[in-house]
Amino acid sequence: MSVFHRPESKFYWYRFSIEGRRYRGSTTATDRTTAEVICGKKYLEVVEGRAPPPRKAPTLAEFCERFLNWVEGSNLQRKTKLYYRAGWRLLDQTRIVRLRLNEITSDCVASLHFPGSSSNTNCALRTLRRMLHKAQDWNLVRAVPKVKLVPECRRFLTLDRDAEDRLQRVGNQLLADIVVLLRDTGMRNERELYPLRAENIDWNRGMIFIPDSKSPVGRRSVPMSDRVLAVLSRRCEDKREGWVFPSRRSACGHLTTMAQTFRRARKKAGLPDKLVLYCSRHDFGTRILSKTGNLAVVMETMGHKDFQTAMKYQHPDIEIVRKVLNKNASRNILGKP
Repeated sequence: MSVFHRPESKFYWYRFSIEGRRYRGSTTATDRTTAEVICGKKYLEVVEGRAPPPRKAPTLAEFCERFLNWVEGSNLQRKTKLYYRAGWRLLDQTRIVRLRLNEITSDCVASLHFPGSSSNTNCALRTLRRMLHKAQDWNLVRAVPKVKLVPECRRFLTLDRDAEDRLQRVGNQLLADIVVLLRDTGMRNERELYPLRAENIDWNRGMIFIPDSKSPVGRRSVPMSDRVLAVLSRRCEDKREGWVFPSRRSACGHLTTMAQTFRRARKKAGLPDKLVLYCSRHDFGTRILSKTGNLAVVMETMGHKDFQTAMKYQHPDIEIVRKVLNKNASRNILGKP
């Protein structure tokens, strides 16, 4: 640990090494004694972990390659990897990518704006938060700013019978089958329905076993309606093993998405842009609770762990309120209690 004078500077500079890493900088002091005191403080800051890293932090754009390589090689779920890649595509369209990692503050994050819904915004923010924490793990930054997510609005649309009829008139047979299966089983489309295998269909009991889901409670059996039985019988024929929705384009061997096909059909059918295939799961939960009044059955069939999650999938019929009010009003007019 020492101080020295550089010919081009009027200030004394400090230098020392800790665990093979060199630290050097200006003390902004012209007096040697003061410079030595400042040098000692800098040394203690590094030892106690309060000093910033000695090297320049990379920009977010420079850091993304290392982060995405880590994501690809990690044991994260496939859906999580896709989520982070989608989040980076959103971040890549903002000015924050030109900032160095240690220049990103909570105010910078709060000023970001992304296209689409609040879910899109949170996808980008969660990705940014994970990137900054990995940078901290890799000793590229000392501290990570707080990244606050935005409130997400629950879905208010359901893929009801009218939407199904309109989609069937403009879509292909595969989309029509998918819509029927989603509306009558309440399965998650990408995680549960598309990877469905014939050996997980119990034809005798009329049940579909879901071996892998979003959570452990998602492992469940789902009853088949007559429509579901007809669709699966036609698709499987005599096949008793293998993918129900095989795909040669997919590396995993089965269908992975219907997003583009659905968007085209949705536009032709004149349906709202915010309607997605996942809305059929909301329709399923609403119909089953309305007909049975048994929330426990709905939770078990849909693979929900707690009632608060299950209630997010309920879209009560507000028209019931109008009928009750009108019924009471008519009683009052007739003088009935």
